[in-house]
Amino acid sequence: MKVWIPHQAGLNLMGELPPDVTVEVFEHADRLPSEVADVRVWVPPFLGGTDATALLRELPDLAVVQLLSAGADAWAGRTPPSVTLCDARGVHDPSTAEWVVTAILAQLRAFPAFARAQAERRWANEGNTPTDELTGKRVLIIGAGSIGTAVRNRLAPFEVSFTLVARTARPEQGVHAVEELPQLLPEADVVVVLVPLTDQTRGLIDKEFLAAMPDGALLVNAARGPVAHTEALVAELGTGRISAALDVTDPEPLPADSPLWAMPNVLLTPHVAGTVRGMLPRAYRLVGDQVRRFAAGQPLINTVVDGY
Repeated sequence: MKVWIPHQAGLNLMGELPPDVTVEVFEHADRLPSEVADVRVWVPPFLGGTDATALLRELPDLAVVQLLSAGADAWAGRTPPSVTLCDARGVHDPSTAEWVVTAILAQLRAFPAFARAQAERRWANEGNTPTDELTGKRVLIIGAGSIGTAVRNRLAPFEVSFTLVARTARPEQGVHAVEELPQLLPEADVVVVLVPLTDQTRGLIDKEFLAAMPDGALLVNAARGPVAHTEALVAELGTGRISAALDVTDPEPLPADSPLWAMPNVLLTPHVAGTVRGMLPRAYRLVGDQVRRFAAGQPLINTVVDGY
């Protein structure tokens, strides 16, 4: 059987595979590495988007799509019933959690403002105005999956208090349901959003969501851009009442004329939370494991059901 992967480096990162498995590098959509027959496992490019899904119609023997992203929103509902869709749950936990912690600290300690002052060669301690601190903050994590757990573990040494929210409540684990957000948001100093993009989460961060956050609160979106209603986000952030750290926007790339670029209370990064040097080794360890499972007729992990 054949396996298509998008990186040359993956050939040496997957570990030993069964002798009847042939791995080919498929980097360019307009140049197939070989005939499409007998391609059983396909690993699309990282953040390949909906354009990549068009190839599904051309792979008659395909059985597994193994994504390199934690989110499956571009693929869920587009794969044929005969194809098992798997995400990269766990691969991006360390890097995304690090980005969240970095973004929170950067915003609370006013690093973006200091970076602008550095670019202007200006010693920005006029009046010695104190910055905020993370210690003692109330952190609301919306998305209590593996990345949410990784964020909580990394924030715990800062002596913060946590409230976790998931699609459904898990009282025995102290996890609240999404329906409880109107009561939880007013009590949060930092709101971290890590949910997958589904029909239920699209537009979750809307006018009412933002209005429920208390004055001075920080919104951190490391999920997907469409989880936030862009017009509502621009309107609320434009008041200066709250601040935000955004790794994702809607649309992406963010248009040059978007007001978000110039807002002093907004930290923007271009969807890079998971893009680190350690990503490929972790990702291809997962790919290799999945290929070995499939070849042996064993159950696959990280299967996506109903977008989750």
